[in-house]
Amino acid sequence: MFRRLLATTVTAAAIGLCAVQATPVQAAVQEAAGAVFPADVISRDFPDPDVFQQNGTWYAYSTNNGLGTVPVATAPSAEGPWTTRGDAMPGGPSAAWAKPGRTWAPDVYPNPDGTYTLTYTAWHKTSDRQCIGVATATSPRGPFTPVGTEPLICPLDLGGAIDANTFVDRDGSRYLVWKNDGNAISKPSTIWLTKTTDNGETLAGGNTALLTSNGIAEAPDLVQRDSRYLLFYSTNGYNDCNYQTAYATATSLTGPWTSQQRPLLTTQTFDGKVCGPGGADFVGDKVFLHGWVNGARHMFVADVGWAGDWPVVRGSRVRTEAESGTLNRCVLRENSAGASGGKAVGYIDFADSWVENRVFAPVAGGYTLHVGYANGSQGTASHGLSINGNSQGSVSYPFTGWNQWRESSVPVTLQAGWNTVRLTKGTLYTEVDYLELQ
Repeated sequence: MFRRLLATTVTAAAIGLCAVQATPVQAAVQEAAGAVFPADVISRDFPDPDVFQQNGTWYAYSTNNGLGTVPVATAPSAEGPWTTRGDAMPGGPSAAWAKPGRTWAPDVYPNPDGTYTLTYTAWHKTSDRQCIGVATATSPRGPFTPVGTEPLICPLDLGGAIDANTFVDRDGSRYLVWKNDGNAISKPSTIWLTKTTDNGETLAGGNTALLTSNGIAEAPDLVQRDSRYLLFYSTNGYNDCNYQTAYATATSLTGPWTSQQRPLLTTQTFDGKVCGPGGADFVGDKVFLHGWVNGARHMFVADVGWAGDWPVVRGSRVRTEAESGTLNRCVLRENSAGASGGKAVGYIDFADSWVENRVFAPVAGGYTLHVGYANGSQGTASHGLSINGNSQGSVSYPFTGWNQWRESSVPVTLQAGWNTVRLTKGTLYTEVDYLELQ
């Protein structure tokens, strides 16, 4: 997957860790459109997308399908319209060591000399495992010609190798990130980092282990931000809606790497609008991924923002615990049975009571705000809602009973970047567990 360094534009603290205390200005309620989910931009089978932009044209490549060994598509913008252009490697993988079929997860990188390097996963003739090979071309649409008579990476004792991703560090060092396919032989799988030279055609050093899993961790995509590296990867089986995208972080390229507690992209975080979001490729302020639609994996695109170098994908829920914000004449209630994190904010009971949190929007526009709550008031309660000091109506909470946690959702309009969300005293009484922005 093509990766250039991404410029950091946000320096605020991590999501949910701080809040401002501006007094809301009473103004006309703004109309809001609600959540925007990833767009289905290639509405046919196009799995494991690898995408880059060059000279005003976007290029995308996928795992083999009816379009060929390495299907290629182009578009004038990330959102399209996308046009499939046939096979970028019509001659197939290297006939010296690979056989046709099972040519997976292509990675195309534009080299400084004007050529292009394709790193691909192919079916190893003698072992029936998957190994990684290299091909080159003088045009991004190919034709790519395989290089060499042997695979570039093929650790058969570890199950073979799949899912190469090119990464270039700030000092110009070039690497491949890849996975040994331990899942194929019932062994652990590791995502590795290997230095390369000669436009990615030659290995230049040993292998550094980044992340090891007894389950599935595949389709790595490495991104560098100012304060950290982020290693995105897919987990669970690719063949259903349980496939998802998680990530780990490190302050050094060689680690240690820390996997984040919550996955970034799941069928649930997209409210079922994308089934099995995986194979993610982060390109600047966009992420490309595949999801199941009627038995095929279509290519989707979504906006990405960086909240203090943490990724936020538009349409995917991000949770902020209410108690992490600023409280005014209300109470942090410890040991709240059933609440997220075991805590909630209660006693928002007075005219000057409020709880305020910050949420991050990748781009300006419509979002959905989900509020986790419990209402034991024997009737529908509410809170006033203001965002960035401006009224955006209210949030209603049907009766649930105390410690019976449910969710209420409202459309909101946000500015790009950080936004302050304040809930104030409304009708009756409700406790607040968390906010989720989508």
